[in-house]
Amino acid sequence: MRADSFKDFALDQLGQIPQLVCKAMFGGHGLYQGETFFGIIHKGRLYLKTNGVTQSAYAARGMQPFRPNGKQLLAHYYEVPVDILEDAEQLGAWARQAITPPTAQLMLPFHDHPPTRDVLTHGS
Repeated sequence: MRADSFKDFALDQLGQIPQLVCKAMFGGHGLYQGETFFGIIHKGRLYLKTNGVTQSAYAARGMQPFRPNGKQLLAHYYEVPVDILEDAEQLGAWARQAITPPTAQLMLPFHDHPPTRDVLTHGS
């Protein structure tokens, strides 16, 4: 598949991501949601940003980090498995994980005030 064809396919698959921007960079393309850089298209492959929560899902499937050349390694960007790339819904979910910081993924609901207690009153 030609590089431009792959780029067009990947962007089409990511079409559900709001404010998706693709910018040419270093012989490939950077993917942004608004101002957030979350992915790389390079030589017919798609790489998404990983973190301590998501990286194991890529590694468990045998995916490798982005290596633009023999001297460089971007350890936080992993290649997307083909079956995920071909399923727009799953790819959208993986892309949202690449966009969302891990602290936001793990946040629990907090309350501004302590929980109220039901008080039973008994008549005399």
